Amino acid sequence: MKKESSVELVSTKSEKDYSKYFDFSDAKVLREEDGKTTYRIKGRTIQINSAPSYKDEKKRGKEDIQVHYDFTIPEDMRTFGQDKYYLITTYGCQMNEHDTEVMKGLFEQMGYVSTEDKNQADVILLNTCAIRENAEDKVFGELGHLKSLKAEKPGLILGVCGCMSQEASVVNRIMQKHAFVDMIFGTHNIHRLPTLLKDAYFNKEMVVEVWSKEGDIVENLPKKREGIRAWVNIMYGCDKFCTYCIVPYTRGKERSRRPEDVLVEVRDLARQGFQEITLLGQNVNAYGKDFDDRKYSFADLMDDIRKIDVPRIRFTTSHPRDFDDRLIEVLGKRGNLVEHIHLPVQAGSTEVLKRMSRKYSREHYLELVGKIKKTLPDVVLTTDIIVGFPGETDEQFDETMSLYEEVGFDFAFTFIYSPREGTPAAEMEDNVPMEVKKQRLYRLNELVNACSKASNEKLFGETVDVLVEGESKNNADVLAGRTRTNKLIHFTGSKDLIGKMVNVKVTQAQTWILKGEIIPTPVKISI
Repeated sequence: MKKESSVELVSTKSEKDYSKYFDFSDAKVLREEDGKTTYRIKGRTIQINSAPSYKDEKKRGKEDIQVHYDFTIPEDMRTFGQDKYYLITTYGCQMNEHDTEVMKGLFEQMGYVSTEDKNQADVILLNTCAIRENAEDKVFGELGHLKSLKAEKPGLILGVCGCMSQEASVVNRIMQKHAFVDMIFGTHNIHRLPTLLKDAYFNKEMVVEVWSKEGDIVENLPKKREGIRAWVNIMYGCDKFCTYCIVPYTRGKERSRRPEDVLVEVRDLARQGFQEITLLGQNVNAYGKDFDDRKYSFADLMDDIRKIDVPRIRFTTSHPRDFDDRLIEVLGKRGNLVEHIHLPVQAGSTEVLKRMSRKYSREHYLELVGKIKKTLPDVVLTTDIIVGFPGETDEQFDETMSLYEEVGFDFAFTFIYSPREGTPAAEMEDNVPMEVKKQRLYRLNELVNACSKASNEKLFGETVDVLVEGESKNNADVLAGRTRTNKLIHFTGSKDLIGKMVNVKVTQAQTWILKGEIIPTPVKISI
């Protein structure tokens, strides 16, 4: 990885015939210049700067990823948003939440003001998730709702970004059925938002710019963070290529941020008063493996970050294959490193794991859990599980159920397998009937609920450290916070406690939440 301070961050010119992305018989090329092609299709002008390609997204070259520190908003866009409003709707994971923080920062440096009112917004972006079909359905449903608003407000700019935009089939569908969308961009070129916005606004064309190859790392992008917790990206992309997963295609190859840049950001957040920081990556355990100028791992980064004065440090997501003994050793030092690890297992059968290309077995996973619990006996483990993967038998599903009990997970995000176009699993015979998948999901969720409640009941009468996050969603007179192990707890207290650490005694344990009462902090009296 190389440092570079002054390189224009633009896509490379492509020689593709973009007409293949259109399923229209009347597509007409209007112009071709500067690597961009402009079409006229059924009355809609579409400018394509670059378009997604599954083939290109799968490639993993050895090109150096450069690091840039010189990003600025183009001069002609610095006041473009004065007296204008923006709205971003975010779907999916924490990585998308972080990307939204960056886009909010870009908007506000252009003078825009945030709004939650669609009717007030001058720009609306949908930051999308491609991990499952259900997530995509929500986005297309929202586009349907926005069509009438666009008709009422022709000057409204509508954009689709995020992981769905990295899929050629999605871009094609938007161009065919949602031609009122003004711009489409992906996960690698968020920093291009001001320029794309300008093109969409002044050219009155749908602008499509999706980079199939991952971009460089841009360190000084603005961010708008809110609340008391902060996300910090430590790396981008994933090279694991699990057979069911679209992420390696939509997020590109693994690229680690330089440790000095991560540490500077964390220290700055500490100075700003953030109480909890979550380190983000599609596979944080692979951090540093792409460095060619140093030997520095995720464990090294955690060991350095734990010395920074932030009350709590979390991380997500881990891959069991890369979770090593050195990291377990560092986590054992505790301090601000919390006793909660999200460790996706996906299935409890070695045969299913092999078809998923997870590169570990049931036995390896259980061995890893044993090592973690030996160092952190009070650790809380959560996980992700897919049911109904192609070829999964009743016996193999039962192995997942037994593994869940053997590990003693505190909670799981559970899903029915959803085929993703372009992935190897999508080519497998999906021979598990939907009714069977639903039954398995129901059985698994019953187990998850029972284990979660049993785990919470163990805390009855205990006093726990709680970071007060705000008012309860359902009752403004009740405060809500989280324990070090990420358990949600409700209690009565003064609003001025929001953002602070308090001790709470657990008085009631339910499946999903705890309830308690504040333990007053003793007041020291000087005599």
